Amino acid sequence: MEQIPLEHILLLSAVLFSIGVLAVISKRHAVVVLMGIELIFNAANLNLVAFSRHDPTLLQGQMFSLFVILVAAAEAAVALAIVLRVYQYFKTANLNEVSTQE
Repeated sequence: MEQIPLEHILLLSAVLFSIGVLAVISKRHAVVVLMGIELIFNAANLNLVAFSRHDPTLLQGQMFSLFVILVAAAEAAVALAIVLRVYQYFKTANLNEVSTQE
């Protein structure tokens, strides 16, 4: 079975990271910003697993990737809870309209 070249995996990871950064910077809806952060995490995980393929006896990349996935799941749960609270208080999920000044 033929393996996918490392360059293709790194290119895919760079595209995912760029889309995630673009979503975080340009969008103002809180849920879209959270999705952008998740794309950035997934790009990092893809890099970790791709580089760990070079030494199949060590599973450091896969283990660190699993840790990142667990942290991302916890981050998503906490962030969605915060977004729900902000929506209840301000009646909007648009980050530009959220302000503590009355």
